[in-house]
Amino acid sequence: MTSQILDLADLGWSNHFAQELDPEETRPPVRVMAVHRDRLLVTGVGLDLAIPPFTADPEEDEATATVGDWLLLDAARIRAARLLARKSLFKRRAAGTARRLQLIAANVDTLFIVSSCNQDFNLARLERYLVLAEEAQVTPVVVLTKADLTDRPEDFVRDAGKLLAGLLVEAVNALDQESAACLKPWCKRGQTVAFVGSSGVGKSTLVNTLTGATHIETQAIRADDDRGRHTTTGRSLHRLSAGGWLLDTPGMRELQLTDVSSGLDGVFADIVALAQTCRFSNCRHESEPGCAIVAALAQGHIEAERLRRWRKLLAEDAYNSESLAERRARDRSFGKMVKSVMKEKNRRREP
Repeated sequence: MTSQILDLADLGWSNHFAQELDPEETRPPVRVMAVHRDRLLVTGVGLDLAIPPFTADPEEDEATATVGDWLLLDAARIRAARLLARKSLFKRRAAGTARRLQLIAANVDTLFIVSSCNQDFNLARLERYLVLAEEAQVTPVVVLTKADLTDRPEDFVRDAGKLLAGLLVEAVNALDQESAACLKPWCKRGQTVAFVGSSGVGKSTLVNTLTGATHIETQAIRADDDRGRHTTTGRSLHRLSAGGWLLDTPGMRELQLTDVSSGLDGVFADIVALAQTCRFSNCRHESEPGCAIVAALAQGHIEAERLRRWRKLLAEDAYNSESLAERRARDRSFGKMVKSVMKEKNRRREP
């Protein structure tokens, strides 16, 4: 896959990374092309290697190398020596109760948010991905697949376009190279695009179409609910015919937001702007006098469902961004309050 690479620029190297290096630096830079449980596949000029996983700090989840990262290679020991500062990073809260992050991709230029023109189309899910893109300052492009299977793909395009001012939305047939050609401007030499979206929306099919390959396994959707079976099981970069790189990620039916306050402010800028004009700074936007959001809702300037989604994502981000120490302190405080209330109730019941 990488034998035809001529220089680092082909891999996405830019001045952002070059300025990280000392003039006397001799360790060659390599890019993480794929992440497996026990190894990283990296590529540089004349290099294609499998090396051990790397972390710059075992205590920091974000210090772990992920697909798309740039590393300096210790060629003598065949392992990474340093992680270069990223241009962008996508992350989520890992499954389970542990307070750890899962890194999805680094150094992405464009995020293709893939949905489909069927029952999988979900505005709330699209907003989650838009918040991620906004937080990372990566250009989002909504790609609606299976446009050939509906009589009115323009309705899906219109609804998606309402989520964010200036949002780019493309409806395609993932099996048709001519239909998918509208995505090529974001896939040129040195550019990296990432795919996110639920299982079954056609990400792997679109990867095959854009790369001109058939090495990404695809699965048919389930007839009963238009949803697909999970196909992609690892994160890896694929060379695009237009010269760029495409990062395919596992299907994610649930994306937990973490530390994305600025992303939320960007995607819901209209609601945030209204909240800043409320009479009280601690307004909960429910029934308080002088609440600008309640007034806008009554006048039809904002949609009740959009407001509900904002509140839900805001609460989710606050909960997931809370440190373990903060959560334990809050739980202890709540426990003490419950005990105090129960003690007072029992006291009152005593004759």
